[in-house]
Amino acid sequence: MHLIWVLIVGAIIGAIAGMITKRGGAMGWISNIVAGIVGSWLGEMLLGSWGPSLAGMALIPSLIGAIILVLIVSFVLSRMK
Repeated sequence: MHLIWVLIVGAIIGAIAGMITKRGGAMGWISNIVAGIVGSWLGEMLLGSWGPSLAGMALIPSLIGAIILVLIVSFVLSRMK
């Protein structure tokens, strides 16, 4: 059951990061999940695990990490064109 919560929270974090950066329009739900989970890991590695937590993810650092990840990936993909 924990894995399902991680996927749901990861998808929400990834979707919010895409909306904030305005670069998530082409992201599907799998990309949102990946961005949310990897962004959560990145944010907690850089900023620690403080603030409210849901499904084992600190929400504020996770969101910041997902925003950083979406910006980096969109920059790299725009350079490849």
